[in-house]
Amino acid sequence: MGNLSPSRLWLMRAAFLGLALLIMFFHLIPLDTLPRRWAPPDLLIAFAFAWSLRRPDFAPAPSIAAVMLMADLLFLRPPGLMALLVVLGSEYLKTRASGLREASFAGEWLAVCLSLLAITVLNRLTLALLAVEQAQLSLSLFQMVMTMIAYPLVVLVTQSLMGVRKPAPSDTDAMGGWA
Repeated sequence: MGNLSPSRLWLMRAAFLGLALLIMFFHLIPLDTLPRRWAPPDLLIAFAFAWSLRRPDFAPAPSIAAVMLMADLLFLRPPGLMALLVVLGSEYLKTRASGLREASFAGEWLAVCLSLLAITVLNRLTLALLAVEQAQLSLSLFQMVMTMIAYPLVVLVTQSLMGVRKPAPSDTDAMGGWA
């Protein structure tokens, strides 16, 4: 990261926010007026996890929190719950990023899938404890599985089109942290 200028860092942080706004925009477009019987993958979470694992400095926790809180408000979810869970999940993945850097993609995908499972279970449990009306369990599970399946495609788009790749070992400083 010695060659990463501050302008590039802020440009990529802005790109993350722009990507999130674009995903929310397309999610809110009324393409069909009838309710769906299936749930699409949660691309916001998938991109947040992919960016958190590949370049943690491009997707800091306040950015992820702001994006997810805005999504909570726009998608009429309980404000802050999903934002908190996604921030906790992404920070967990960031702490494991150095170990996953040497692992294969299957190890990374498994870590993301376990984080998605934990987020789904904790979200449903919290809403049940607070007696908040929820979607059907099958829809929540279907969305979780679809997000897990979509994650490799999200990583492919993130790496090939956006240039967000895992840093090389030479990109970290001598103390093992980000330069």
